[in-house]
Amino acid sequence: MGKVNTKVDLLGIELDNPIIPASGTFGYGYEFAELYDINILGTFSFKGTTKDPRFGNPTPRIAECPAGMINAVGLQNPGVEKVVEEELPRLAKCFNKKVMANVGGFSVDEYVYTAKKLDACDQVGWLEINISCPNVHGGGVNFGSYPDSAAEIIAAVKKEVKKPVIAKLSPNVTDIVAIAKAVEAAGADGISLINTLLGMRINLNTRKPIIANKMGGFSGSAILPVAVRMVYQVANAVSIPVIGMGGVTTAEDVLELMMAGATAVEVGAANLIDPYASRDIVLDLPRVMEKYRINDINEIIGGCK
Repeated sequence: MGKVNTKVDLLGIELDNPIIPASGTFGYGYEFAELYDINILGTFSFKGTTKDPRFGNPTPRIAECPAGMINAVGLQNPGVEKVVEEELPRLAKCFNKKVMANVGGFSVDEYVYTAKKLDACDQVGWLEINISCPNVHGGGVNFGSYPDSAAEIIAAVKKEVKKPVIAKLSPNVTDIVAIAKAVEAAGADGISLINTLLGMRINLNTRKPIIANKMGGFSGSAILPVAVRMVYQVANAVSIPVIGMGGVTTAEDVLELMMAGATAVEVGAANLIDPYASRDIVLDLPRVMEKYRINDINEIIGGCK
């Protein structure tokens, strides 16, 4: 069959392959560079970054589950100034591609401030706006829970930055398509989904929740079918590129999300179980493409009708 083509174009930047470790599962990259050459990846989305440093939620904040895990880390990060001054220069020593910046916030102004700071960094290729953060001034509901609040964040950020803006959507909503259409109308260049589902575990001995916050984000292989369904629905409803994620552990999972409509695919919890997970998916992708008689990975994007 000859050499297969794994290259994809993500909003004007060519990726060697569509594999992108997801935010919060790959740190700021250099930690993984001690294990393997991370330049093998398409790119990666670094740890969710906010305006101010955050210690995160109280512990315990991780709970294991069959086929997944629950986390309530709470956007622990050193704040955007430190990321720009310390983390990105460290990354530049081991990663020579554009990186995806993941932006969190608790108000419209915070999102805009952080996005502008990261937009000015040459290393940053895309801004992934995590609208699944609680709106502290709006009763604590996630910005991504309603079309209007999701659109407000994206429109405000888009007005102030030059780089492509990707809206990261929460699956914990009734109508994912309505929110996808709202962020597209607000100017989003792309959409990434799904973020974690909401889950909970109880300790049978203490009869109390395992996680101090009671609930947290449920991720892992169990959520793949939900991700495939939502990517399919959104990709068929919008005309901007979609990045799929949720439960990806194999190259086959990557192809499935791409057939559902994803241009690129993020790998999340798998990196926390096996630090070589993303590398192994990249290396296995050509073999799996040949198995399913796929010469060019672009030909399968949205191929499921």
